[in-house]
Amino acid sequence: MAAPVLHIHAKNPQGRHIQRAVEVMRSGGVIIYPTDTVYGLGCDITNIHAVNRIIRIKGRDPKKPMSFVCSDLTHISRYAMVSNFAYRILKRFLPGPYTFILPASRETPRMLQSRSKTVGIRIPDHPVPSLLVNELGNPIISTSTNRSAEEVISDPEELLEQFGSQVDLILDCGILPVLPSSVISLVDNQIEIIREGSGDLKFFRQ
Repeated sequence: MAAPVLHIHAKNPQGRHIQRAVEVMRSGGVIIYPTDTVYGLGCDITNIHAVNRIIRIKGRDPKKPMSFVCSDLTHISRYAMVSNFAYRILKRFLPGPYTFILPASRETPRMLQSRSKTVGIRIPDHPVPSLLVNELGNPIISTSTNRSAEEVISDPEELLEQFGSQVDLILDCGILPVLPSSVISLVDNQIEIIREGSGDLKFFRQ
């Protein structure tokens, strides 16, 4: 049975749709939601069963950690160690199409930490993920809606066809770009571009 699809406004998301998605995640469900880059598979990061479901849906290596969405810089500081150097960069570039790699704090579930105890964190420049996190009260997983090693899917109809039977709700915001976020490491106060994606990277190449 295919998941229900809710058509959500990109600029003024309907509160009832946000509430429905949050209820799904609170009950351990997995959703597909829009970001400022690609569609993401999401769940409450504190629900290990839901996180494992996303790993299975993607066919992803469980040892490869997934990033997650926070609501603001204060929220990030709960889940990562943010140096003054990193804070200045986060403040300048977030919200935006970047995933920043930072040292993880004790608040971050172990399965979302890399072997070197780092974590990837996003604040997309899009109202839907921001409202979802604020309403849920916890960060949500942020991983592109595609099977590992396959192309990113940007068309909601194709998402429904490919993943509709494996997720619990789809928030349809129309066709999105197919370029995921750029991934930037700020560990040890060193800038390293891990993946080139969306967003201006001139600053990070200096």
